[in-house]
Amino acid sequence: MERFKRIAVGIASCYLIAFVLLFLFSLCIVTTKPNEYKVVRQFGQVVSIHENEDGNSGLSFKLPFIQSVTKIPNTMLIYDLPVSNVITSDKKTMIADCFALYQFDDPMLYIRTLNNSLTSAESRINTNIYSSLKNTIGKTSQEDVISGRDGALVKSIMANIGNDLNSYGISLISVETKTLDLPDANKDAVYNRMIAERNAISAQYTADGDRQAKEILNQADKEVSIALSNATKDAEKIRAEGEAEYMRIISNAYNDPDKAAFYSFVRALDAAKLSLTNGDILYLDENSPLASIFTNVN
Repeated sequence: MERFKRIAVGIASCYLIAFVLLFLFSLCIVTTKPNEYKVVRQFGQVVSIHENEDGNSGLSFKLPFIQSVTKIPNTMLIYDLPVSNVITSDKKTMIADCFALYQFDDPMLYIRTLNNSLTSAESRINTNIYSSLKNTIGKTSQEDVISGRDGALVKSIMANIGNDLNSYGISLISVETKTLDLPDANKDAVYNRMIAERNAISAQYTADGDRQAKEILNQADKEVSIALSNATKDAEKIRAEGEAEYMRIISNAYNDPDKAAFYSFVRALDAAKLSLTNGDILYLDENSPLASIFTNVN
Protein backbone atom coordinates (compact mmCIF):
# COMPACT_ATOMS: atom_id res chain seq x y z
CA MET A 1 0.00 0.00 0.00
CA GLU A 2 2.86 2.35 0.87
CA ARG A 3 4.42 1.56 -2.47
CA PHE A 4 1.25 2.53 -4.36
CA LYS A 5 1.10 5.80 -2.45
CA ARG A 6 4.66 6.64 -3.48
CA ILE A 7 3.87 5.81 -7.11
CA ALA A 8 0.74 8.00 -7.04
CA VAL A 9 2.67 10.86 -5.46
CA GLY A 10 5.37 10.49 -8.12
CA ILE A 11 2.83 10.57 -10.95
CA ALA A 12 1.11 13.62 -9.44
CA SER A 13 4.47 15.36 -9.09
CA CYS A 14 5.25 14.65 -12.75
CA TYR A 15 1.92 16.07 -13.83
CA LEU A 16 2.48 19.11 -11.64
CA ILE A 17 5.96 19.68 -13.03
CA ALA A 18 4.67 19.24 -16.59
CA PHE A 19 1.85 21.72 -15.94
CA VAL A 20 4.27 24.24 -14.47
CA LEU A 21 6.66 23.81 -17.38
CA LEU A 22 3.79 24.16 -19.86
CA PHE A 23 2.55 27.26 -18.07
CA LEU A 24 6.04 28.79 -18.10
CA PHE A 25 6.41 27.90 -21.80
CA SER A 26 3.10 29.60 -22.62
CA LEU A 27 4.34 32.71 -20.84
CA CYS A 28 7.40 32.72 -23.10
CA ILE A 29 5.48 32.49 -26.39
CA VAL A 30 4.40 35.61 -28.31
CA THR A 31 1.88 34.98 -31.11
CA THR A 32 1.73 37.76 -33.72
CA LYS A 33 -1.35 37.97 -35.95
CA PRO A 34 -1.37 39.52 -39.45
CA ASN A 35 -3.38 42.58 -38.34
CA GLU A 36 -1.28 43.63 -35.35
CA TYR A 37 2.13 44.57 -34.03
CA LYS A 38 3.34 42.87 -30.82
CA VAL A 39 5.42 45.20 -28.65
CA VAL A 40 7.66 43.49 -26.08
CA ARG A 41 8.60 45.64 -23.07
CA GLN A 42 11.09 44.94 -20.31
CA PHE A 43 10.69 47.05 -17.19
CA GLY A 44 8.62 49.49 -19.26
CA GLN A 45 11.19 49.84 -22.05
CA VAL A 46 10.50 48.54 -25.55
CA VAL A 47 12.99 45.80 -26.41
CA SER A 48 11.41 44.48 -29.65
CA ILE A 49 8.45 44.85 -31.98
CA HIS A 50 7.17 41.80 -33.81
CA GLU A 51 5.39 42.25 -37.16
CA ASN A 52 3.83 39.44 -39.17
CA GLU A 53 4.72 40.61 -42.68
CA ASP A 54 3.92 37.46 -44.67
CA GLY A 55 0.26 37.29 -43.56
CA ASN A 56 0.71 34.16 -41.41
CA SER A 57 0.57 33.94 -37.64
CA GLY A 58 4.08 34.20 -36.24
CA LEU A 59 5.66 32.91 -33.05
CA SER A 60 8.40 34.54 -31.00
CA PHE A 61 9.60 34.36 -27.42
CA LYS A 62 9.93 36.60 -24.36
CA LEU A 63 11.11 36.26 -20.82
CA PRO A 64 8.21 35.44 -18.49
CA PHE A 65 7.44 37.81 -15.60
CA ILE A 66 10.20 40.18 -16.75
CA GLN A 67 8.86 41.11 -20.18
CA SER A 68 5.30 42.08 -21.13
CA VAL A 69 3.48 42.34 -24.48
CA THR A 70 1.10 45.01 -25.81
CA LYS A 71 -0.66 45.24 -29.16
CA ILE A 72 -0.81 47.94 -31.84
CA PRO A 73 -3.23 47.58 -34.80
CA ASN A 74 -1.46 46.87 -38.07
CA THR A 75 -4.40 47.56 -40.36
CA MET A 76 -6.38 50.50 -41.72
CA LEU A 77 -8.43 52.21 -39.02
CA ILE A 78 -11.30 54.67 -39.21
CA TYR A 79 -11.81 57.71 -37.02
CA ASP A 80 -15.13 59.55 -37.09
CA LEU A 81 -14.55 63.24 -36.36
CA PRO A 82 -17.11 65.11 -34.26
CA VAL A 83 -19.55 67.28 -36.22
CA SER A 84 -18.24 70.85 -36.28
CA ASN A 85 -19.06 74.27 -37.71
CA VAL A 86 -16.78 75.94 -40.27
CA ILE A 87 -16.84 79.44 -41.75
CA THR A 88 -16.51 80.05 -45.50
CA SER A 89 -14.61 82.92 -47.11
CA ASP A 90 -17.85 84.91 -47.43
CA LYS A 91 -18.49 84.51 -43.67
CA LYS A 92 -21.20 81.85 -43.97
CA THR A 93 -21.51 78.99 -41.49
CA MET A 94 -21.53 75.37 -42.69
CA ILE A 95 -21.77 72.07 -40.84
CA ALA A 96 -18.98 69.54 -41.53
CA ASP A 97 -19.14 65.82 -40.65
CA CYS A 98 -15.98 63.97 -41.70
CA PHE A 99 -14.11 60.73 -41.10
CA ALA A 100 -10.49 59.73 -41.62
CA LEU A 101 -8.77 56.52 -42.69
CA TYR A 102 -5.34 55.97 -41.18
CA GLN A 103 -2.84 53.37 -40.01
CA PHE A 104 0.29 53.09 -37.86
CA ASP A 105 3.26 52.64 -40.20
CA ASP A 106 5.98 53.27 -37.59
CA PRO A 107 4.98 51.64 -34.30
CA MET A 108 8.21 52.62 -32.51
CA LEU A 109 7.73 56.30 -33.32
CA TYR A 110 4.08 56.03 -32.30
CA ILE A 111 5.10 54.57 -28.94
CA ARG A 112 7.76 57.22 -28.32
CA THR A 113 5.57 60.22 -29.20
CA LEU A 114 2.10 59.10 -28.09
CA ASN A 115 2.97 56.30 -25.65
CA ASN A 116 0.88 53.76 -27.53
CA SER A 117 -2.32 55.66 -26.74
CA LEU A 118 -5.07 55.33 -29.35
CA THR A 119 -6.92 58.20 -27.69
CA SER A 120 -3.91 60.48 -28.11
CA ALA A 121 -3.52 59.40 -31.74
CA GLU A 122 -7.16 60.18 -32.51
CA SER A 123 -6.84 63.53 -30.75
CA ARG A 124 -3.88 64.45 -32.98
CA ILE A 125 -5.77 63.32 -36.08
CA ASN A 126 -8.82 65.35 -35.07
CA THR A 127 -6.74 68.49 -34.43
CA ASN A 128 -4.86 68.30 -37.75
CA ILE A 129 -7.90 67.51 -39.88
CA TYR A 130 -10.13 70.14 -38.28
CA SER A 131 -7.42 72.78 -38.67
CA SER A 132 -6.94 71.89 -42.34
CA LEU A 133 -10.70 71.73 -42.94
CA LYS A 134 -11.21 75.15 -41.34
CA ASN A 135 -8.38 76.74 -43.35
CA THR A 136 -9.47 75.17 -46.65
CA ILE A 137 -13.15 76.12 -46.35
CA GLY A 138 -12.14 79.52 -44.99
CA LYS A 139 -10.60 80.23 -48.41
CA THR A 140 -13.63 78.98 -50.35
CA SER A 141 -16.98 80.67 -50.88
CA GLN A 142 -20.13 78.96 -49.72
CA GLU A 143 -21.39 78.63 -53.28
CA ASP A 144 -18.19 76.88 -54.39
CA VAL A 145 -18.32 74.55 -51.40
CA ILE A 146 -21.91 73.56 -52.21
CA SER A 147 -21.37 73.12 -55.93
CA GLY A 148 -17.84 71.71 -55.81
CA ARG A 149 -18.29 68.02 -55.01
CA ASP A 150 -15.68 66.70 -57.47
CA GLY A 151 -13.05 65.75 -54.87
CA ALA A 152 -11.09 69.00 -55.09
CA LEU A 153 -12.03 69.97 -51.52
CA VAL A 154 -10.77 66.68 -50.07
CA LYS A 155 -7.52 67.01 -52.04
CA SER A 156 -7.02 70.50 -50.64
CA ILE A 157 -7.62 69.26 -47.08
CA MET A 158 -5.11 66.44 -47.54
CA ALA A 159 -2.57 68.83 -49.09
CA ASN A 160 -2.86 71.21 -46.13
CA ILE A 161 -2.27 68.39 -43.65
CA GLY A 162 0.73 67.15 -45.63
CA ASN A 163 3.04 64.90 -43.62
CA ASP A 164 2.30 66.38 -40.19
CA LEU A 165 1.07 63.08 -38.75
CA ASN A 166 4.12 61.16 -39.95
CA SER A 167 6.05 62.59 -36.99
CA TYR A 168 3.79 60.45 -34.77
CA GLY A 169 4.21 57.27 -36.79
CA ILE A 170 0.73 57.72 -38.32
CA SER A 171 0.00 57.54 -42.03
CA LEU A 172 -3.15 59.42 -43.04
CA ILE A 173 -4.71 57.56 -45.97
CA SER A 174 -7.77 59.67 -46.71
CA VAL A 175 -10.17 62.25 -45.35
CA GLU A 176 -13.77 62.02 -46.53
CA THR A 177 -16.78 64.24 -45.84
CA LYS A 178 -20.02 62.52 -44.93
CA THR A 179 -21.90 65.81 -44.71
CA LEU A 180 -20.92 69.34 -45.66
CA ASP A 181 -24.12 71.29 -45.59
CA LEU A 182 -25.84 74.46 -44.49
CA PRO A 183 -27.52 74.92 -41.13
CA ASP A 184 -31.20 74.09 -41.43
CA ALA A 185 -32.20 77.70 -40.69
CA ASN A 186 -30.21 79.03 -43.68
CA LYS A 187 -30.88 76.39 -46.33
CA ASP A 188 -34.00 77.89 -47.91
CA ALA A 189 -32.58 81.41 -48.14
CA VAL A 190 -29.27 80.26 -49.61
CA TYR A 191 -30.87 77.89 -52.12
CA ASN A 192 -33.35 80.56 -53.22
CA ARG A 193 -30.50 83.04 -53.69
CA MET A 194 -28.52 80.51 -55.71
CA ILE A 195 -31.59 79.75 -57.85
CA ALA A 196 -32.10 83.48 -58.49
CA GLU A 197 -28.44 83.88 -59.46
CA ARG A 198 -28.63 80.91 -61.82
CA ASN A 199 -31.81 82.32 -63.37
CA ALA A 200 -30.07 85.68 -63.87
CA ILE A 201 -27.13 83.93 -65.56
CA SER A 202 -29.56 81.96 -67.72
CA ALA A 203 -31.39 85.14 -68.72
CA GLN A 204 -28.08 86.78 -69.62
CA TYR A 205 -27.12 83.80 -71.78
CA THR A 206 -30.56 83.96 -73.47
CA ALA A 207 -30.21 87.70 -74.14
CA ASP A 208 -26.71 87.22 -75.56
CA GLY A 209 -28.01 84.41 -77.76
CA ASP A 210 -30.90 86.55 -79.05
CA ARG A 211 -28.52 89.43 -79.79
CA GLN A 212 -26.13 87.21 -81.68
CA ALA A 213 -29.05 85.63 -83.57
CA LYS A 214 -30.27 89.09 -84.67
CA GLU A 215 -26.78 90.05 -85.78
CA ILE A 216 -26.51 86.85 -87.81
CA LEU A 217 -29.97 87.37 -89.39
CA ASN A 218 -29.20 91.02 -90.22
CA GLN A 219 -25.91 90.02 -91.80
CA ALA A 220 -27.64 87.27 -93.76
CA ASP A 221 -30.38 89.68 -94.97
CA LYS A 222 -27.71 92.17 -95.99
CA GLU A 223 -25.81 89.54 -97.95
CA VAL A 224 -29.06 88.37 -99.61
CA SER A 225 -29.94 91.94 -100.61
CA ILE A 226 -26.48 92.49 -102.05
CA ALA A 227 -26.67 89.19 -103.92
CA LEU A 228 -30.14 90.03 -105.34
CA SER A 229 -29.00 93.53 -106.36
CA ASN A 230 -25.95 92.13 -108.13
CA ALA A 231 -28.09 89.48 -109.80
CA THR A 232 -30.63 92.08 -110.98
CA LYS A 233 -27.84 94.31 -112.32
CA ASP A 234 -26.27 91.36 -114.14
CA ALA A 235 -29.68 90.34 -115.54
CA GLU A 236 -30.37 93.86 -116.85
CA LYS A 237 -26.94 93.97 -118.41
CA ILE A 238 -27.45 90.59 -120.06
CA ARG A 239 -30.95 91.60 -121.24
CA ALA A 240 -29.64 94.84 -122.73
CA GLU A 241 -26.85 92.97 -124.46
CA GLY A 242 -29.39 90.47 -125.80
CA GLU A 243 -31.68 93.19 -127.15
CA ALA A 244 -28.73 94.94 -128.74
CA GLU A 245 -27.70 91.69 -130.35
CA TYR A 246 -31.32 91.14 -131.47
CA MET A 247 -31.49 94.56 -133.06
CA ARG A 248 -28.15 93.98 -134.76
CA ILE A 249 -29.38 90.69 -136.20
CA ILE A 250 -32.65 92.31 -137.39
CA SER A 251 -30.74 95.22 -138.88
CA ASN A 252 -28.44 92.87 -140.77
CA ALA A 253 -31.37 90.74 -141.92
CA TYR A 254 -33.28 93.69 -143.46
CA ASN A 255 -30.37 95.76 -144.66
CA ASP A 256 -31.17 95.57 -148.43
CA PRO A 257 -34.22 97.43 -150.02
CA ASP A 258 -36.23 94.31 -150.89
CA LYS A 259 -36.05 92.94 -147.36
CA ALA A 260 -36.79 96.36 -145.92
CA ALA A 261 -39.91 96.74 -148.09
CA PHE A 262 -41.10 93.28 -147.07
CA TYR A 263 -40.50 94.09 -143.44
CA SER A 264 -42.48 97.33 -143.79
CA PHE A 265 -45.30 95.42 -145.47
CA VAL A 266 -45.44 92.84 -142.63
CA ARG A 267 -45.41 95.58 -140.06
CA ALA A 268 -48.25 97.34 -141.89
CA LEU A 269 -50.30 94.14 -141.85
CA ASP A 270 -49.72 93.79 -138.12
CA ALA A 271 -50.81 97.38 -137.57
CA ALA A 272 -53.88 96.86 -139.74
CA LYS A 273 -54.79 93.73 -137.81
CA LEU A 274 -54.63 95.63 -134.56
CA SER A 275 -56.85 98.35 -136.07
CA LEU A 276 -59.67 95.92 -136.87
CA THR A 277 -61.97 96.61 -133.92
CA ASN A 278 -65.40 96.79 -135.68
CA GLY A 279 -65.60 93.61 -137.71
CA ASP A 280 -63.58 92.70 -140.83
CA ILE A 281 -63.72 96.07 -142.61
CA LEU A 282 -60.79 98.46 -142.41
CA TYR A 283 -61.37 102.07 -143.45
CA LEU A 284 -58.24 103.96 -144.46
CA ASP A 285 -57.67 107.42 -145.85
CA GLU A 286 -56.00 107.33 -149.23
CA ASN A 287 -53.20 109.47 -147.85
CA SER A 288 -52.60 107.06 -144.93
CA PRO A 289 -49.19 105.32 -144.85
CA LEU A 290 -51.05 102.03 -144.52
CA ALA A 291 -53.15 102.72 -147.61
CA SER A 292 -50.05 103.52 -149.65
CA ILE A 293 -48.62 100.10 -148.80
CA PHE A 294 -51.69 98.26 -150.03
CA THR A 295 -52.08 100.40 -153.16
CA ASN A 296 -48.44 99.90 -154.08
CA VAL A 297 -48.63 96.13 -153.96
CA ASN A 298 -48.01 94.73 -157.44
